[in-house]
Amino acid sequence: MKKTLLTLSLLTSLFAFKAKAQVTVPVYEDAIYYGMYEGTVSTPVPEGAQRNTNSSYGKKLTEEQIASFGSSLTLNVSAASNCDNYDRIGNVNLAFVPKGATSYNYTAVERIEIARFITPFMVPDGNVYVPFTWDVSNVLDILHDPELSTTYDFWVELEIYGYQGGPGQGGAAVEYPAICTGRNDVYRGSLEFVSEGTYVPKNTYFEKLSHKFELKDYVLATETNNQGTDELNETVRTIPFTVPEGGATNAKFYFINSNHGSGTNGEEYVRRWHYVFLDGVQKLSYRPGGVSCVPFFEYNTQPNCIYYLCDGTSNTRPDTNSAWSWNNWCPGDKIPTRVINLGALTAGAHEFKIDIPSAVFFNNDGYFPMSVYVQGETATAGTDSFNGLSFTMSPNPAKDIVTITTNGDAIQSFSVINTIGQVVLKGSGTSIDMRNLQNGVYMVKAEFNNGRQATKKIVKE
Repeated sequence: MKKTLLTLSLLTSLFAFKAKAQVTVPVYEDAIYYGMYEGTVSTPVPEGAQRNTNSSYGKKLTEEQIASFGSSLTLNVSAASNCDNYDRIGNVNLAFVPKGATSYNYTAVERIEIARFITPFMVPDGNVYVPFTWDVSNVLDILHDPELSTTYDFWVELEIYGYQGGPGQGGAAVEYPAICTGRNDVYRGSLEFVSEGTYVPKNTYFEKLSHKFELKDYVLATETNNQGTDELNETVRTIPFTVPEGGATNAKFYFINSNHGSGTNGEEYVRRWHYVFLDGVQKLSYRPGGVSCVPFFEYNTQPNCIYYLCDGTSNTRPDTNSAWSWNNWCPGDKIPTRVINLGALTAGAHEFKIDIPSAVFFNNDGYFPMSVYVQGETATAGTDSFNGLSFTMSPNPAKDIVTITTNGDAIQSFSVINTIGQVVLKGSGTSIDMRNLQNGVYMVKAEFNNGRQATKKIVKE
């Protein structure tokens, strides 16, 4: 998904406003989540939301809510146990839904992950709410992008995965039968945004590279399976992307990754060196975890062998980094969103690459769910106004044949792109046959003989 913005003057006229005071936008309040391995429940959903799965809700941010956001954006999530007493993964996504849609198919839209967290070990139906907070101010440039907001509505997805367990597996269903027998609700969660200041428009470059790709060495990755590796028995993944004409400055990878796997030798409990590259040049090396989890002990109301030594005593693990040198993350803490500074990127093809050379997946178990997108600022604004290229299409809205008219520059080829970023039609010349396309909103990207490009929106009815 690639977007360059319109002119700065247009941005200013559309989005120059003042957020004079702190603004809080609640999205979810005590939304109830159900067993992730069960059939989708039919219980009521939060007002204005849709249930994607037992573990996921989506809710649209209104134009008024987005307009209220200023120069900073804080994301607050809280979670509490209903009937799951183990540590589970949760995350927040920003989904790009066709403009005006009142619902959407979860598997048919693009999204980026903007936050990830791990629930603690909690006594079921307790009154302990675990707080998680992130600075997501960079997302403001996506929400305020006039081209994106013309094509998409922005839906916020809060996901919490839970499971009660059962006979032979332990978990709340076995350990707390008086509370959890006959129930399939596992967690409750809330989400809000807090913003203040005045938004300053930018010319933003943005592209999604992956969303919760399951990086692992025992499956070969393909274009469609969203899991695996580029080379069997090697934990490595390369993702190409293209920077538009004019290049980008202040570019960054926004990268989330966490190790998961079962068993005492599983990757969940083994710290490995991770290496991140841009175009073959290493930009980051790190080992996750390794710091004390004691600050999150208060949220772990269920006894466990993470915070307790489980050595026949009631001793807890001490508050030293060395005592936690084995951990990749803390139950009750958020997973870091690693911001990797890239500097200036030239126009053209580039590659993101991650390599975890020492990872071992015993018995083909475990995976590293990986999300990454790239974001920066363009040196120029929209291609139409700054490079002098322009074209019109008529009729618009259209039913069948559309005629392209230019300001004198010859068009070499064109692509028609749907609302989820798929190229549905390619051609050359000045006529577009849209008769076989479904009704809806499309973007037409025209490439001129001089190699430059311009983009316009068209509606098929």
